[in-house]
Amino acid sequence: MVSSGISRPAPRGRFNPAVPDTMARRFHAPYLSEPISSLATWTRNLAVFSVVAVLVSILILRFDFLEMKPALATFFGALGLAVLSILLGLAAFVAIWHNGSRGMSRVLLAFMIDAVVLAYPGYLALQNRKLPKIYDITTDPVDPPRFEALAPLRNGDGTNTAAYAGLYSWEQQRTFYPDIEPVQVELPPDRAYAVALKLVNRRKWFVVDERAPQPPRREGRIEAVARTPIMGFREDISIRIKPDGEESRIDVRSASRYSGSPYFDSDLGSNASRVNKLLEDLSSAAETEAQKPVKKVTPPPVAKGNANAKTVKK
Repeated sequence: MVSSGISRPAPRGRFNPAVPDTMARRFHAPYLSEPISSLATWTRNLAVFSVVAVLVSILILRFDFLEMKPALATFFGALGLAVLSILLGLAAFVAIWHNGSRGMSRVLLAFMIDAVVLAYPGYLALQNRKLPKIYDITTDPVDPPRFEALAPLRNGDGTNTAAYAGLYSWEQQRTFYPDIEPVQVELPPDRAYAVALKLVNRRKWFVVDERAPQPPRREGRIEAVARTPIMGFREDISIRIKPDGEESRIDVRSASRYSGSPYFDSDLGSNASRVNKLLEDLSSAAETEAQKPVKKVTPPPVAKGNANAKTVKK
């Protein structure tokens, strides 16, 4: 039988697979023909650019490509771009809702990027409201460990001086960080100094000056520089080891070099956290060191009748 070439419609009640696909194309085609919202595109572009600007500003700070103020201005400018991206995203959302244009996926992607960029700085901003406005932490406010080798590095533009922050800083420290106190260890000063220096080197702090104790004339001292994990801000440390009878007293001071600048007025608790952890490790390491037996070095005996012995004439 020869086919007439005329397609017959599907019988009623039977499923025609071509119908759903055709309907999907009919509804999808008008949407694809709609233009993409320019606000949505700008929202995404600003979000991506803010990420790049944040990473560049962190590299500038860590590797000292610029001075502190312009480097921080770059960082805060990048955060401002992320905020601007959110505002444009809200405007794009309203425009898409009213005129039916495309670009919602770009807006949502931008919001996720902005959230990543602003999450940690937002957390630090909350901490800045809760924590005291201090940047100099010490175990001895009356006679704090001094910055001697580090003093010339704290005389630049926008840096804090080597002098202790004073009574206000101590009162705030005593209120918020009451556990920061000197460490008394059952070790002579030379062994306590060795324990402290080992902990400093383990933390990979940059040691600027180290002077072993020579009791009773001189105390042990270690001056070093630590850097914050992300931004790489420099924070100076001074450790002092003093003899106290047969034991030793260890005092620690940690002070931010750039806190108190026009951009922020506290260390966000970083110095207190560093001093607390160091004091805990000093106590534990000193206890372990005190349990080790002290090796006594005896001079070798001199053989009688040694041909090489010199005869001293009277």
